[in-house]
Amino acid sequence: MKYIKRSVEELVRASDKTFKCVLVTGARQTGKSTMLKTLFPDKKYVPIDDPFIEDQANENPNMFMMLNPPPAFYDEVQRTLGLFRFIKIKCDESDERGQFCLSGSQPLELMENAFESLSGRVSIIELSGLSLREIQGSAFSDPFVPTMDYVKRRMTSAKAPDNLWELIHRGGYPDLQNPDMDWSAFFSEYVKTYLERDVRKLSAVQDLDDFRRFMVAVAARTGQMLNYVNIADEIGKDASTVKKWISILEASGIIYLLEPYTPSVLKKAIKTPKVYFRDTGLAAYLTRWLTAEALACGAMSGAMFETFVISEILKSYSNRGIDYRYCVSYYRGRDKKKIRKDGEEYETECEIDLIIEENGILYPVEIKQSSSVTADDAGAFTVLDKVGEKKRGMGAVICTCPQPDLLRENILELPVWYI
Repeated sequence: MKYIKRSVEELVRASDKTFKCVLVTGARQTGKSTMLKTLFPDKKYVPIDDPFIEDQANENPNMFMMLNPPPAFYDEVQRTLGLFRFIKIKCDESDERGQFCLSGSQPLELMENAFESLSGRVSIIELSGLSLREIQGSAFSDPFVPTMDYVKRRMTSAKAPDNLWELIHRGGYPDLQNPDMDWSAFFSEYVKTYLERDVRKLSAVQDLDDFRRFMVAVAARTGQMLNYVNIADEIGKDASTVKKWISILEASGIIYLLEPYTPSVLKKAIKTPKVYFRDTGLAAYLTRWLTAEALACGAMSGAMFETFVISEILKSYSNRGIDYRYCVSYYRGRDKKKIRKDGEEYETECEIDLIIEENGILYPVEIKQSSSVTADDAGAFTVLDKVGEKKRGMGAVICTCPQPDLLRENILELPVWYI
């Protein structure tokens, strides 16, 4: 299959010229090894998931480093976390940049070890699954923010996909962009490998079947507020176990927890995070939506569409090396807003699906699966006006409309492919 150019490549090349070490993290099968081997063919490739090499790196790291000196690419380095100390020693022997490329599929644990051992020497870069921009071959690289300037820049390259739901259902793993790759077989093997290697490595889970049922339960709740007790009741475990297992999914790049926006002035804000699967294909597989058509028409279509949009927005930031955890949140509060439906007026809780914060400005985003939206869909945005130290910027309703439009002076209607 033809190699798909990754948006993060420029950042990786620049980091290799600036730092002594580059660490690329991300979930399994996101293309870390393929990208690094493509970018740096002259670095010696060392697959640490090879049992012989792994044993050598763990039992005799000095010999390992002597046999595999820089410039080198150590793949799956999370399997030998004790090696970081020896990489540091080797880095300190020379002022050369680009001595090591490292890859690993356990971001949080890897970063803790890297920060402790390689502080000041390493650039840590996250590689997500393929974005819509990458799949379409777009060179557009600006992080998403709902402003008129962004829309003007984006419209020169934005293109509607031939079948949006086929793309959502298939997911963003590079191997699945090969039309000959069987979707069900890929994810069956993916889940099996993830459970047997990553889960066992990260935690002493006694019964992997229990953890598999837990993954299904979480996938069924993608786009919802996280309720540990509710999940625990479904799978027959206690809430503390569920909390521990959630941290495993998060650490290995399977899910993302979107934190709530809770400034002190918004006293009615709910303080529970929302959970999102990072890949809609994996979520669809686990919840047994076996075709794109069934998913598009099924009960989870709204949640999957929202999950896809959130994931694409996060990718637009991580592919520029921006730590999105500090600039994205959501709001849900017990403030009441009035809506009209079928000629009747109702009161409902205020919710903003996503808030992007940049330079002291809050940009609210609503996500709707529909192709027809109104300004009323953004009715909750005004709650941000109460946050005196921040300014509310342009808002947007992201949907499946055919082209951008203004719903009101400060509310955009944006097609999902403009992310």
